[in-house]
This record gives sequence, structure tokens and C-alpha cells, in this order.
Amino acid sequence: MRAAMILAGAVVAGLAGVALAADPPLPPVLNDYPTEARAEYVFACMAANGQTRDALTRCSCSIDQIAAILPYDGYVAAETVLMLRQTSGERSTLFRGTAATTAVVAELRRAQAEAEILCF
Repeated sequence: MRAAMILAGAVVAGLAGVALAADPPLPPVLNDYPTEARAEYVFACMAANGQTRDALTRCSCSIDQIAAILPYDGYVAAETVLMLRQTSGERSTLFRGTAATTAVVAELRRAQAEAEILCF
């Protein structure tokens, strides 16, 4: 009896291994934006568009669309450049006129424009 149970366990384990080996690989992470970043975006969006349920829905849709277009690292880079452009002095000129920083911000602006079309 004990040998039959061990054999049955081995067969089940073997079948599980075959099933796991046949499973397709998992897709890359589709939701790499942390909840905090999404919430910050929605709060800022609602401050600009009104504190209503409709604004909440539209702003949530907007960050979801941006996240589908732009990876989180690109979003952080663009937000950082935009923040640093608001500072005064010589240091901020580094972030205003270079092609690299302009391209980073342009990607975010493109994603925001598409999100606005789809959500607002």
C-alpha cells in the first residue's frame, strides 16, 4: 500500500513537472508603475480638473494610458526633467536646451496627449 502511494505521488509530481514545462513563459511586467506614483498623478490631475467622481475616472484612465505607452523609468526621467526645468539659475539651463532632455519630455507629452484623447 505504501509503495502504491509513493508511486502515485511520483506520477503526480512528474505530471506537474510536465505541465509546468509546457506552460508558456510569463509576459513582461505590464504594470511597473507603483501605486504611489499613480495616486500622485491622479491627485494632481484632479486638482487641475475638479474634485469630482468624473474627474477621478478620467484621471485614472489617463495614468493607465500613460503607463501603457511609457515605461515607469521614462516617466520618472521626464518628471525629473520637468521639475528641474522649474528651478532658477544656471543649473536649470542644462535641462532646458539639450536634445536628450527634450526627447525625454517629448515622450511624456506624447503619452499625455494620447491619454487626453482617449480619456477626456
